Amino acid sequence: MATSKDIDSKAILVRAWEDYLKNRIWLVVAAGLLMSVNGLTLALLVKSIQPMIDEVFIAKDADAVIPIATLLFIIFSIRAIATFGSRTITANIGLSVVSDMQRQLSRHLMSLDSRFFNLNSPGSLLERVRGDTQTIQVSASSAMTIAGRDIFALIALTTVLISVDWLWTLFAFIGIPLLALPVNRIHKLVRKDTSRSRDAAANLSNRLDEIFHGIKAIKANRMEEHEAERTDSGVHEFKHRAFQAERAKAAMPSVVDLISGLGFVLVVIYGGHEIINGEKTLGDFMTFFAGLATLFDPIRRLASVGGQLQATAVSLDRIYELLDARPTIVDLPTSTEIKNPNGDIKFSGVTFGYSEDQMVLNDLQLVAESGKMTAIVGASGAGKSTLFNLICRFEEPSKGQLSIGQQELPQIKINSLRDQIALVTQETALFDESIYQNIACGRKDVTEQQVMQAAETALVTEFVAEMPEGIHSLAGPRGSNLSGGQRQRVVIARALLRNTPILLLDEATSALDSRTEKRIQAAMDTILEGKTSLVIAHRLSTVHKAHCIYVMDQGRVLESGTHKELMAAGGVYSAMAASLKDD
Repeated sequence: MATSKDIDSKAILVRAWEDYLKNRIWLVVAAGLLMSVNGLTLALLVKSIQPMIDEVFIAKDADAVIPIATLLFIIFSIRAIATFGSRTITANIGLSVVSDMQRQLSRHLMSLDSRFFNLNSPGSLLERVRGDTQTIQVSASSAMTIAGRDIFALIALTTVLISVDWLWTLFAFIGIPLLALPVNRIHKLVRKDTSRSRDAAANLSNRLDEIFHGIKAIKANRMEEHEAERTDSGVHEFKHRAFQAERAKAAMPSVVDLISGLGFVLVVIYGGHEIINGEKTLGDFMTFFAGLATLFDPIRRLASVGGQLQATAVSLDRIYELLDARPTIVDLPTSTEIKNPNGDIKFSGVTFGYSEDQMVLNDLQLVAESGKMTAIVGASGAGKSTLFNLICRFEEPSKGQLSIGQQELPQIKINSLRDQIALVTQETALFDESIYQNIACGRKDVTEQQVMQAAETALVTEFVAEMPEGIHSLAGPRGSNLSGGQRQRVVIARALLRNTPILLLDEATSALDSRTEKRIQAAMDTILEGKTSLVIAHRLSTVHKAHCIYVMDQGRVLESGTHKELMAAGGVYSAMAASLKDD
């Protein structure tokens, strides 16, 4: 079986197109037929000019007026229907394929490691998932319509021109070979400028994302003008780069017009003399002139397709880059389901750093005994939260071993591992959904009664009772409709609902007042009995009941023991307790 590393990013997108086309081939065929009808009607309109001029305007044949007028109306009607149908179908095809692409990208991004998201800003990722795919949809749909319609129009109109006079046609097309060099040069410019404009768009999205996330800090520090100036700079850069790309695209039809002018001049000079000498009729000339004028529109659009495809290629390259990213933390071929989730959690000589030159954990030795509460205390930056990242396999140790029930973590399937862990962090990540949905977290295997029981234990039911829609009230973007303490209760309820054998609490009650904290702790004591729990806390009152307390500093354990033992030892823990008491 192929692993994720064996999958080629281009193959993913090609397969998306193939699957779509295979299941909806009739749509593609219908769009192609309608486009061909659209192109052919253009030639019929041009061809109808000759009898209209020669028979109606010059010969003054009254009997020919109604048939010719009727024919023109039929042609226009067919053209209108074909245009509407082809554009509608093409839009449907483009939107469907791009929607599939966005779904695949979103799923792929969620499979990547935390480190990937540390290196790539949310704004730039949003721009790729939404902006680049939409660029592809617009450009591809436009290119498909132009190519499908205008190729048929080009063939049909050329046939009409040759039927009038092949030599005139040769004169008209004499400048076409001269297009090759400037068109190639313009395509290169379009690709380069489009790439720069997409990068500028990503930078602007990232800037706005940071502003919206940090709006409170901006207002509190009176940074509005500073951030506005930075945003203005980003907007100006995007405008400048986008204008360069559009200017390059605009050059394409202009070059076509210049070359076309040469053909027009030659036809007028040569054809004008033939009409004066009576060798050709005015209807012939007007038909050819109208056909030639109409013909250069498809040529101009077809020439511009190259520029659009270059812009599409830039967005595709950026999407390929995302799809080529691979998670570094993956299941091994030998990984199995977790065998003993109730076993001890053991760190044996674990060393880890978020960068090579700065280690967070140094040869760490630590054991969280099965079915007991283990507390981790220490100054900020001691490496406490990193322990949880390693247990959940958000990160991997650079040295040492980490095991659960004597089974090393790499030998446990990631999903199986995380199914046994409930994590509550300082970052109370809530979604813009109802409070009920934030507690349930998309689980379909729990009943409403179970959700409400978890909410009651975490004291969520107390504050939702005062809200208009109760527990079904919206939490708001990132939980903005709730206070910090309320958000923390919701996250605790979410963890309790999971009812896992391992519970990781990182400052889980830091936003709660002491009274509420004691009430929640009292309610949780029964639930936590028999579970392996690790608790990180600055409030030492939170860890008094812990079976073992580890005091950490600079990635190492300084001392360990129960609260009484550590207080009696008169070491670091005792000093921390004294300083907190003084505060």
